[in-house]
Amino acid sequence: MKAFRTVTTVLTDPKDSASAFDAAQKIAAANEAHLDVLCLGLDRTQPGFYYAGATAVVMQDSLDQAREDALAIEDMARKTLAGSTFNWSATGLSAQMVAVNQLIAHRTRFSDLVVLPQPYSKGRGHDMEAISEAAMFEGDVPVLIQPDGHSFPDKADRILIGWNESREALRAVKAALPFLKAASTVNIAIIDPPKHGPERSDPGGQLSQFLARHGVKAELSVLSKTMPRVADVLARHGNDIDADMIVMGAYSHSRFRESILGGATRNMLELTERPLLLMH
Repeated sequence: MKAFRTVTTVLTDPKDSASAFDAAQKIAAANEAHLDVLCLGLDRTQPGFYYAGATAVVMQDSLDQAREDALAIEDMARKTLAGSTFNWSATGLSAQMVAVNQLIAHRTRFSDLVVLPQPYSKGRGHDMEAISEAAMFEGDVPVLIQPDGHSFPDKADRILIGWNESREALRAVKAALPFLKAASTVNIAIIDPPKHGPERSDPGGQLSQFLARHGVKAELSVLSKTMPRVADVLARHGNDIDADMIVMGAYSHSRFRESILGGATRNMLELTERPLLLMH
């Protein structure tokens, strides 16, 4: 594989980030890549929320706590990574939630891959959602979401591609090429292809040809939407073929629409039990 040269992960809570941190280490080791660990302490206070005269004091206390959290996470990361066979760096940073987008965008934009925990999970706050979206949208980098409580495979041998002819899906496939080239089985899943689309006579044909020219032999599965949500069909197919990873485009619709009405990206982020590589 050895194509990712810089892998980044963001730790905000050692417990919530454990699976993603482990996955990032495995990917860095497999690629002999540099692992950049951002140890983020967050100040979640909202300026102006407290009574007059108290805001400055409360904000200073919160910022101090965020700095302490960042240093504690950095210390944990350094102890975990000591003796690793790959190059790494661990940087403690503190920030207010309002500044997270800009910070994550700046720190991830030169990464080849960002590995993050599942943003929607029991007890999880808004911070991981903001970090994931900042990396995808402002950082413009592929994001691998590692589900909580699951281990990243030593080798992603069976990979499922969710294909819908979108720009986002094609960008995800291109970003995932290092994984796809190393896999033994690649399955392209197309759910209810449009009858009047550009690939109506040969759904997935051009993608298969593109992958073949990169040395990736893929098989096609055209699936009916037998369940209410596309994500449910895709997740079930992933279970059927025992996929090690799912690759798909992210947010073909607006983030606002998906947050309010739901969508394939949001739904997959909520229910996935397999590593999910996304690209906007």
